[in-house]
Amino acid sequence: MIKLHDLRPPKGSNKPGKRKARGIGGKGGKTAGRGTKGQRARNTVSIGFEGGQMPLLQRIPKLRGFTNPFRVEYQAINLDTLEETGLTEVSPEILLEHGLISKGALLKILGRGELTKAINIKAHGFSKSAEAAITAAGGSVETLELPWDVRPPHGSFSQHTNR
Repeated sequence: MIKLHDLRPPKGSNKPGKRKARGIGGKGGKTAGRGTKGQRARNTVSIGFEGGQMPLLQRIPKLRGFTNPFRVEYQAINLDTLEETGLTEVSPEILLEHGLISKGALLKILGRGELTKAINIKAHGFSKSAEAAITAAGGSVETLELPWDVRPPHGSFSQHTNR
């Protein structure tokens, strides 16, 4: 069986590096391939240096786009999933017990699938098609309030704004 410490590169694949600047005997002596005179012959120049011009990395803005601090993320459940569960009462707590949503998640009902029986649903959001399908099947829709830790009240975000 081959082991990690037994691995070797194929013969001839690893060549020794060129020994530059080791005197005039052979290739790479004297100027060591740097030519004569000038900044690059005397020392190294940092990557991205553009001769005193403002480098490209500094010309481009650092932060792109925008992250909305008031974004509300929902966990979506479709009507066909609710139909499969066989429940007549649906709320975030009940779906959490059944393992369909995670703890603390906001629930939104989406309209994929059809309902064959009346279901009373409490959720934080509904799509228009889902709401129409639920009421058409004889069920009821109740929209729950969003908790403040999800969407802070107006004016409480001032501590995080840029100054």
